[in-house]
Amino acid sequence: MNKPVQPMSSLSLKLPKTDRSIETYRLAASRPFPAKLEGPLNRIAFSAVHTVADPFADNDPWLSVAVDWDKTIAFREHVWDLGLGVAEAMDTAQRGMGLDWPTSLELITRSVAAAKRRNALVFSGAGTDHLAVEDARSLDDVIRAYEEQVSAVEKVGGRIILMASRALAKLGRNADDYAKVYDRVLSQVREPVIIHWLGDMFDPALTGYWGTGDLDKAMDIAVAIINGNAAKVDGVKVSLLDKQREIDMRRRLDKRIKMYTGDDFNYAELIAGDSQGFSHALLGIFDAIAPAASYALSRLAAGDEAGFHDVLGPTVPLSRHIFKAPTRFYKTGVVFMAYLNGHQDHFTMVGGQESTRSTLHLAELFRLADKAGLLANPELATQRMKTVLATHGIEA
Repeated sequence: MNKPVQPMSSLSLKLPKTDRSIETYRLAASRPFPAKLEGPLNRIAFSAVHTVADPFADNDPWLSVAVDWDKTIAFREHVWDLGLGVAEAMDTAQRGMGLDWPTSLELITRSVAAAKRRNALVFSGAGTDHLAVEDARSLDDVIRAYEEQVSAVEKVGGRIILMASRALAKLGRNADDYAKVYDRVLSQVREPVIIHWLGDMFDPALTGYWGTGDLDKAMDIAVAIINGNAAKVDGVKVSLLDKQREIDMRRRLDKRIKMYTGDDFNYAELIAGDSQGFSHALLGIFDAIAPAASYALSRLAAGDEAGFHDVLGPTVPLSRHIFKAPTRFYKTGVVFMAYLNGHQDHFTMVGGQESTRSTLHLAELFRLADKAGLLANPELATQRMKTVLATHGIEA
């Protein structure tokens, strides 16, 4: 059974439009979702989660990091309550885009400890981002950097998501170079890891990953390396925003290896799957839509595929808007959703990245979130939207 839709809201506010006019926007019918998981799931679903900045810190946001640890961990507990796993210290947390390695390790340490207190699922990003790209001289430098971070995460009891490396993208010339690095690192991990293939739309520094700009050849190289290390690989997260490439790769993976969709444009159909298989999920958008994602996944597990699409389908236009080009700025929309929904009391981001999206972008985000039933408290969200508009000189 789908959750009942409430009567049309009486709330409205004035929102800017692209033609420089202002419209009176009336909120749609609300659609409350359960605050906790309803029933078992038949997909593994991770939310890559954001970091809550400390707005009271006297720091230089472009140069140093200040984290509100209580709010940051509280958001992870919200995700765990919904039956989702946490993908920690990934690009959604602004890893390598404001969040440095020492702060990432502290975040991982705190998150792993919180997860263990409730027997919750968390995997954490290990990469090479403490090695400045300009200082990477050889593949051995890249291997040592990976080893350092993997060891640090495992030392605090964490499971690994092996992140793509900017340094390797600079130095790796061919399949042999990538095989040397991945084979060496994977041979040492304690438990199977998730491999993260992050497309250059998320991080331009990863252009030509796997040693080639030809995605067909890159796929061949990646599949060969991953399947060759199948005993050390739990799964693969692909973030290319290309559903057919993900499906093709999914069908080529060793049967022991899971596919975790990272496609924030097409996740609903990829998770639902087809006659030949399906994808699990490791998605940044699940940060913003966690209650709907949890409920939709519970409907899918109950055999109600129509209910799954009824809930998750309306979230896709919002996700495509949040992740629109330049895709690397999607974190701004994710944090804005957390602000609208009361998970934090401010719209301040690590690195000052609240400035990377326009007022019009945020106004359209509000409309799409409302239409998908994702404003948990419409009155609060409306007031906060008005506050942001006023800050940007638009009286609503």
